[in-house]
Amino acid sequence: MTRKIVGRREAMMIGSAAALASRGALAQEPPKPASIVVNHSGGAMGSAMRKAFFNGFEKKYGIRVVETSPADFGKLRAMVESGNVEWDVTEIGGQDAIRATEMKLVEKIDDKIVDRSKYPEKARSPYVFASSVYTTIIGYRTDVFKGGTHPKSWADWWDVKKFPGARSMRDHPTDNLEFALLADGVTPDKIYPIDFDRAFKKLDQIKPHVNVWWATGQQPAQLLLDKEVVLATGWNGRFYDLIKKGGPVEIEWNQGALKQGSFVIPRGAKNAYWGQKMLAEMSVPQQQAIYATELGYPGLNLEALNYVDAKVKPYLPTQYIDKQFWIDDSWYAANGTKALELWNAWKLKKA
Repeated sequence: MTRKIVGRREAMMIGSAAALASRGALAQEPPKPASIVVNHSGGAMGSAMRKAFFNGFEKKYGIRVVETSPADFGKLRAMVESGNVEWDVTEIGGQDAIRATEMKLVEKIDDKIVDRSKYPEKARSPYVFASSVYTTIIGYRTDVFKGGTHPKSWADWWDVKKFPGARSMRDHPTDNLEFALLADGVTPDKIYPIDFDRAFKKLDQIKPHVNVWWATGQQPAQLLLDKEVVLATGWNGRFYDLIKKGGPVEIEWNQGALKQGSFVIPRGAKNAYWGQKMLAEMSVPQQQAIYATELGYPGLNLEALNYVDAKVKPYLPTQYIDKQFWIDDSWYAANGTKALELWNAWKLKKA
């Protein structure tokens, strides 16, 4: 075999081309900062994010992840408008995400960095990263409702004769307005725009049977555990945590209200490129599986379920998407203030 002999000039040209290519690659990737700041809700969520995403990001890039909390739309807006942005990535509520996008407070997600090709179309907003999905559903005491005798729909929930016992519901119009309409025979595709009169009229019927209107996510699970109520609406992850610990509680997934957990990169973030890299880490299915196993809130990369233990899968809302409906954040962004005013007035009315 004849070996080609490369001349000195040719070698220099090859070396120069390689150097230029190397510099071009480096030019595309900004220098690594010592740290980036990720703002989130804190608590158990923060611990799960550390285990599923932050540790791996730090190991991969050698960049420390500094955590702050809580999520705060007002602070996000103030940061961006003042030009003093402290966060590189922040969690944000669904309605606030829509407002932030409309007000141009957030950076566009770079699809060349953040791979969302396996996400449902609904979860591919140009400016908002869908980090997870959770649902408000029915939790029930298994020692009270044995052998599948629990309520399986919101019409059942309203049927206090067939399904007697103390109940707990969220102290907020979101979820309850939708549940009332479903109980009154409205189909999921006709929930929005919400008919306030019809929804509150139906809520009048269940109001006397609700012992506790819960305000924090942990409340309904604790109420069920303490047997202060035998039925409660609540977030699936809170019930999942109780079930993992052997609590006498189970979940009914039918007609659950699905919501998306969201993160954004504030406009003007000092390390926006590395914020994109963090979102990319949060989109990896294997990492999402770790997060789902910890909290019961799966990511929206549809491949993530392939990496979840078979014992965990029955407690993930992505297993039951077709049985549930999505809360319309756009409708609440436009009508949420009115809904809350009507809710507070309704709460003051005598049952």
